[in-house]
Amino acid sequence: MMSLKSPWRRKVGVIAASVAVTALALTGCSSSGSSADSGSSGATLVAYTGQAGDYQINFNPYSPTNIGGVGTIFESLFFVTQVNSDPYKPLLGTEYSWNDDGTQLDVTLRDGVTWSDGEAFNADDVVFTFEMLTETPAINGIGYDGKATKVDESHVTFTFEHSAFVDGPNILGKAPIVPEHIWKDIDPTTNVVKEPVGTGAYTLGKFKPQAFLLTANEDYWDGEPAVKNVRYLSLSGNTAGADALAAGSIDWQTGPVPDLANVSKTYPGYDAITIPMNQMALLTCANADLGCTGPQTDPAVRKAIYYAMDREQLNSLAFQETASDVSPTFALPEAQGDSISADIDEPIAPSAPDADKVASILENAGYAKNSDGIYAKDGVALNLTVEVVTGWTDYITAINTMTQQLKQVGIGLTASQTSWNEWTDKKSKGDFELVIDSLGQGPANDPYYLYNNFFSTANTAKVGETAPVNISRYSDEDVDAALAVLKQTNPDDTEARQAQFDIIQGKIVEAMPYIPIMTGGTTSEFHAEKFTGWPTLDNLYAFPAVWQSPDNAEVFKALKPTGK
Repeated sequence: MMSLKSPWRRKVGVIAASVAVTALALTGCSSSGSSADSGSSGATLVAYTGQAGDYQINFNPYSPTNIGGVGTIFESLFFVTQVNSDPYKPLLGTEYSWNDDGTQLDVTLRDGVTWSDGEAFNADDVVFTFEMLTETPAINGIGYDGKATKVDESHVTFTFEHSAFVDGPNILGKAPIVPEHIWKDIDPTTNVVKEPVGTGAYTLGKFKPQAFLLTANEDYWDGEPAVKNVRYLSLSGNTAGADALAAGSIDWQTGPVPDLANVSKTYPGYDAITIPMNQMALLTCANADLGCTGPQTDPAVRKAIYYAMDREQLNSLAFQETASDVSPTFALPEAQGDSISADIDEPIAPSAPDADKVASILENAGYAKNSDGIYAKDGVALNLTVEVVTGWTDYITAINTMTQQLKQVGIGLTASQTSWNEWTDKKSKGDFELVIDSLGQGPANDPYYLYNNFFSTANTAKVGETAPVNISRYSDEDVDAALAVLKQTNPDDTEARQAQFDIIQGKIVEAMPYIPIMTGGTTSEFHAEKFTGWPTLDNLYAFPAVWQSPDNAEVFKALKPTGK
C-alpha cells in the first residue's frame, strides 16, 4: 500500500455506481471488451491503480511522479521480485555472474532487441543508463556506484571498488534501461518523457488526463503479448473503483472492497488475492536539521503515537482484518523474523494502546496537558495533521479511528485530504507533518533494502528538495555506517549481517521516524473470467498489485483473454 513507488498503492471503499459510470463516460473510456480499440474479445485490460484526479503525463521511469511504463515500456536487465526466491527472469540480459569477492558483475545481453522506434538495442544503452545514474544522484535511488564497461555489443561488465553483492537485485532488476540516442539530449531529473521509447512489450498509445492506453508492441523480442491493450483509468477515488468493480467495468485493481472475504460471490467473475507485504506507517518529517518543522520532529511524540494506537481496532474498522503484525524494526515478522535483533525488547508492535506509557513518554519529555486535555509544550499543543489522498477510504478510516484513539491520550490528529499529485509533491519535498502510507519492500526478500531505501542519508534531501525515497529525512551516521558494511558483506554471512542489523534496528526503534501501524495485506481483485494466468499463492510469479512495477508488466504479459 504505497506509492513508491509508489508506487508505492491504492485503496477502495463504497460509492454510488453512477459515479463510476459517469467517470468512464467522461474519459471516453469503456470497460474491457467494449471500446473501439479494444474489440469485443476482452483483449483490452482495464486497470485502476487508485489514481484519483487527472494524470499528469510523465513516463520518465526515474521521476518520482512517473505514472507508468516501468516494466511495460522500459525494461531492466532481468525481472526481480520480492515475492519469491526464484532465479531472476531474463529480460534484456540473458546471463550474469559475479566474481568471488563481489567486485565484478558480468552480464550477457539479449541479441536482436530493438527500441520501439526501430533503433537497435545494445551494450551502449546499458552503459549509458548506468553512467546517467552515477552522474545524476537525484535519480540514483538504487545507490549505484559502480562503473559499467562495454565489452562488446552484447556484453557489459560492472566493476566496483567494494563488494557489491547486495546491489545485484537493483542493478539487474530495478534500473530501467533507456535509449542513449534519445536520452543523451534530455535532463533525466526534469523531462517528463511524453513520447517514451522503450524495449518493452507495450508502447504508449493515447493519453488523456483521465486515462491512458498502453498498446502491445508488435515487435517485442518475446512476441506480441496476448493482452493487446492496457487502459489505465483515473476515477474519483477508492469508492468509485469499488463500484466500477461491481459494474464489471474494470479488470484489475488493488485495494479492499466491501465484503472482501466473499469477492467471488459479491463480484461474479472476479477473484481476489491477499499478500502480506508492505508495512503501513505514519511517515513523519522527522529531521529538524534538514528543515522539518512541527511536533513530530520530537522522537517522544512519535513514540507516544506508536503506543497510543489500538491496532486491533484499526484492523477491524479500516482494514477488514487483512492486516497483520508489524515489527518496529520494519523486518517482516514472518518472512524476515530471523533478522529481528534479540536486543529489541518488543519485536512486535503492541496490539492494544498503553495510555500510561504514552503519558510517561510525553511527561518525561516535558509535555503537560492543557485545558483542552491535549498535551502541550512551550505553549504548542500536540495537534498534528496527516496527509492522505482523497478517496483512499481505508486509510481515511484508519486516520479517523486513530484520531479518536489519540484524542483519548491527549494528542490531536487531523486528516488533510488532497489529490494524489499534491500528496506526492508534499511527501517528496517534506511539506508535511505526517503522511499515511506504506514503506514497501526492496527488490529481494531482505530487510537490507528497506533500511537502505528509507533510512539512508544518501536517499534523502533537505525540505523543499525532492527526496528519492527517504522522505522522513532521517539521517544517522551509525545507520549509514552499518548500511555501508552490509553492502560489502557476502549475503551468505548471516552472523556478520546480523551484527549490522542489530545496530540499525536499535537506532530506528529508538528514533521511530516512521511510526509502524500494521503490515498491510495487499489485496487485489481481478477479472478471472475474462483473463487467465493471474498470479496465485501456488504460482506467485509476480507481486499481484496493479500499481507494483515492474511486476504488473509480468502479469500483463502472462495473461490470456478468454474472449468472455
